[in-house]
Amino acid sequence: MTDDMRGAFDAVDQGPRPSDPVAAPSGRLPAAVSLHPTIVALGRRFGEAVLGQVVNAGDQHVVWIDPAATFDIMQWLRDDPDQAYDMMSDVTGIDYGHGRPVEVVYQMFSTRHKHALRVRCALPLDAMEIDSVVSLWRSADWLEREVYDLFGVSFRGHPNMIRILMPFDYDEGHPLRKDFPLRGRYSRAEQTRRALNQEVDRFYTEDVLGQAREVQEVLEGPTAPPRRTEEGGA
Repeated sequence: MTDDMRGAFDAVDQGPRPSDPVAAPSGRLPAAVSLHPTIVALGRRFGEAVLGQVVNAGDQHVVWIDPAATFDIMQWLRDDPDQAYDMMSDVTGIDYGHGRPVEVVYQMFSTRHKHALRVRCALPLDAMEIDSVVSLWRSADWLEREVYDLFGVSFRGHPNMIRILMPFDYDEGHPLRKDFPLRGRYSRAEQTRRALNQEVDRFYTEDVLGQAREVQEVLEGPTAPPRRTEEGGA
C-alpha cells in the first residue's frame, strides 16, 4: 500500500473535516429588505424574533427566527389567512462544524397563495432542543425524528421521540454531525462483533412484535387437539 493510499484510508477513519464557516444574516430586518409578503408580515408581527433573511437561487426566500418563538411563529404561518402555509414538505438539519450552532430547517408552502418559504433556527450545541410542530403538521412527525436521529436535536412535545433510521439503542452518536467519523466511532472489529451478537428483536418495538405474532397465529391456524386412544390414553 502506498503512502497516498494509507493517508486516504486514515482520513476515512478520522471522519470529515469541518466545512468552512458560512455567515448567516443577523440583526433586525431593514425596512423593505424583502418583497416576500410573509417575511414583511413576520417582521411586523414578531419583531426581534425575526433575526434575518436572505434570497437564494434567485427566488428561494430564507428567514432566520428565534428558536424560542418557533412554535408561535409556525402556528401563525399556518393559521393566519394571509399566510396559510398548509404544507410542510421537509424538516432537516445543518451542521457547519467549527463549533457553530446546528440549524433546524423547515420548508414551507402555501397552496392557497402559492408562496414558498424556508424557515431556519440556529441551536447552540449546549441547547439542542426545540418545540415540535407535529401538532401543526403531521408530516413533521417522522421528519423531526430523522433530525433527532442524525443530528441530535430533540423536539419538545413530539409524540414518539426515538430514532427512526438507526437502531433504537445505537450509541455511537449522530451520523450527520461533522465530527462523526465516516466508519463510525467503533473499530471495524467491534462493529462486526456487535452485529454478530445482536438480537433481531432489537430492531422492532413490542407493538410491532405483537402484531407479527398475531399474523403468525392466523397463518398457522388453530392447533388440533391431541388424538386419544380407545382406552382413553393420549
